[in-house]
Amino acid sequence: MTERLPRLTPDALDDAQQVVYDGIAGGDRAKGVQHFPLTAGDGSLNGPFGIMLHAPQLGNALQQLGSAIRYGTSLTPRVREIAILMVARATGSAFEAWAHEPIGLAVGLTEAELEAVARGDFTSTDPVEQASVDLVACVLDGAALDDATYATLASRLGVPPMIEVIALVGYYRTLADLMQVFDVGVPSDA
Repeated sequence: MTERLPRLTPDALDDAQQVVYDGIAGGDRAKGVQHFPLTAGDGSLNGPFGIMLHAPQLGNALQQLGSAIRYGTSLTPRVREIAILMVARATGSAFEAWAHEPIGLAVGLTEAELEAVARGDFTSTDPVEQASVDLVACVLDGAALDDATYATLASRLGVPPMIEVIALVGYYRTLADLMQVFDVGVPSDA
């Protein structure tokens, strides 16, 4: 983080901040292979997570929502990562692109597919994946869905996955906005 917000290290946290920290650094995000570091060398949280500590009530709700989106939806890992990277592109979020491109590779996206998402021209031959891409694009564009488009997306995805995609877009857009306002990007030691 830059000077707009101080980096909070574990020894400086109050009880509410510690709950948020533990949910991030000790929760599902910290399990398994780490594709990007959640913490810096001093123990402070990287990216949007460090911002969440400064408003712990909301920060805890946000980190729980993020965990639910990443680990508790019916979205395939490919759909999830494509959608996250589409939001990163649309918002110019360098951190989200940096953090999620390696995850995208790990869940089966190719370099060419990552490049297509980064250019904004990704397409898929899988109808569910393409419907998800189309829905993300509509949400990011702020376009109202006409009845025919809605019917097509609902028939290919189903309503629960549509809700999951829309929530994912809103969550990652919120993270991008937080990082933009507080001038948080890719960690300097990355």
